[in-house]
Amino acid sequence: MEQTIATFYQFAHLPDCLDWQRKLRTKCKKFSVVGTIILAEEGINATISSTVEGINEVITFIKKDERFAKMPFRTTITPRKTFYRIRVVVRKEIVTLGDSSVNPNEKVGTYVEPEKWNSIVEDPNVILIDTRNDYEVQIGTFKGAVNPKTQAFGQWNDYVQKNLQAHKDKKIAMFCTGGIRCEKASSHLLKKGFKEVFHLKGGILNYLEKVKLEKSLWEGECFVFDHRVSVVHGLKDGDSKICFGCRWPLNANDMKSEKYEAGICCPHCADLLDPIKRSSLEERNRQIKMARAKNRPHLGQNVPLMTQKKMARKKNAYSKTAKMM
Repeated sequence: MEQTIATFYQFAHLPDCLDWQRKLRTKCKKFSVVGTIILAEEGINATISSTVEGINEVITFIKKDERFAKMPFRTTITPRKTFYRIRVVVRKEIVTLGDSSVNPNEKVGTYVEPEKWNSIVEDPNVILIDTRNDYEVQIGTFKGAVNPKTQAFGQWNDYVQKNLQAHKDKKIAMFCTGGIRCEKASSHLLKKGFKEVFHLKGGILNYLEKVKLEKSLWEGECFVFDHRVSVVHGLKDGDSKICFGCRWPLNANDMKSEKYEAGICCPHCADLLDPIKRSSLEERNRQIKMARAKNRPHLGQNVPLMTQKKMARKKNAYSKTAKMM
């Protein structure tokens, strides 16, 4: 059965976010809407999935509040099951920079429409930065973009301090998955005294939706935080997969590696798996294959994608272990 996926966010003054948590959880359960909704006093950030009717009910409910009346949203269709439950969580920030003084409602960089983004990418005088995390950049990014090699958005300020401080007078252009991270990152740079800051309006997803493949400067696939793993031009499902051993997103080259074993390990973790962990993964993979052969679901297939923080901890743990070997 096809699912409609909706992604949206809005920075807004939301001191009543706890009340919104209760209302949204009730509304989503009533209309069988699954996914993740993050609330904070600075607004809302969400990816949800359901029938068209279910999605419309939830978005209509949100937009009845004047703070969200003009909130943009994007929908796509997939044959895959993208989420298995609804999570409505309240946090300090809807995208965690770690600096509550940065407020995109006060000032952000200059928005660049997808149709005009190529001129930014091709401009030799622009420092083009992918503000996403390292595991996201790995499976796709724009031609010539700088990878800050961050494991979490909370490391953005450190990256700026170490790498951009001497370039305050240069043009800085940024992009991220849906636009939310760049709104904060651009606001942060302007606060730090940077003069010309640009960001891709609607993020990579907006670019992949509106710019045709033959004119595109995007290379690879775009990581998304649901069971599709990635999308490509036209927002069609991509081919990337998640490693069951370390939960890392894998591109085509990863899956061609001799260290890749479907359902068990990949180049990022193959050398670090202990015998007990390997045995457990092999048995789990065997059970999944048996369930598929009998056309039955298996709980092991429905392991949710790892959160950014957990992925960062996992990556750091592997890095430290590798250095000790």
